[in-house]
Amino acid sequence: MSLRGLAVRIAKTLAFGAAACAASLAAANADTLHVTYGVSLVGLPIGVAHVTADITPSSYSVDFRARMSGLASLVSNARGASTGKGAIVGGHIEPATFATTASSSKMTRTIRMALADNAVTGVEIAPPFDENPDRIPLTDKDKRGIVDPVGAFVIPAPDSGPTSPAACNRTIPIFDGWTRFDIKLSYVGQRNVAAKGYTGPVAICAARYVPIAGHRPDRPATKFMAENKDIEVWLAPVSGANVLLPFRVSVRTMVGIAVAEATEFSVAAK
Repeated sequence: MSLRGLAVRIAKTLAFGAAACAASLAAANADTLHVTYGVSLVGLPIGVAHVTADITPSSYSVDFRARMSGLASLVSNARGASTGKGAIVGGHIEPATFATTASSSKMTRTIRMALADNAVTGVEIAPPFDENPDRIPLTDKDKRGIVDPVGAFVIPAPDSGPTSPAACNRTIPIFDGWTRFDIKLSYVGQRNVAAKGYTGPVAICAARYVPIAGHRPDRPATKFMAENKDIEVWLAPVSGANVLLPFRVSVRTMVGIAVAEATEFSVAAK
């Protein structure tokens, strides 16, 4: 895998954690939230992300934009954007739309998806991906009972407490318009953290990537992620709202640990 390809993969992987932080914080304030996130690889800054989110008790709307920075920008000008909208019904996420665009010096690709009742009603990919005979085919079943990558990280807090095992012990079924996979979270423990905007406990979750369909099982990157035991998410409760936010997301990549963490955020009243 090229450095540019890896950079895009890291940005996509960590983008959803950043979007989740924005979504959850906005839920507490019922205002518009603007957040800046730093992305690092083996301790070196490689990117920055900007998130804007609007959340009401019954709906969410998240806009995310990321780009490479620092030394990484000399090797790759990769950048991306993701948006998602939907409803929050009975403590569950019901996505309505999802769109993502990834760009490099060679290509820009956009995926748009419409959903209803947690099922895909339409997908548009431009330009389309090349079909490969070793790709696990998608079925209609793979497009039902799912959430999109942005909606996947708007996480309701459990009744047993925001840092209890139930905060983590869940499986999130995700379809990104091209591949179907699960993210399985499991409880590791809790710790206290302090940062601008939040001081208090977080639930520490281990995460596993489980490919279901649409992937190429023999690709080294697919095998690496399926066997990857070094993915971790820290979930923090939001005061006054029954939601959790990812305080920190870390992922072992093929060249080292990548981390996304909020550096600052601001809330503007509507």
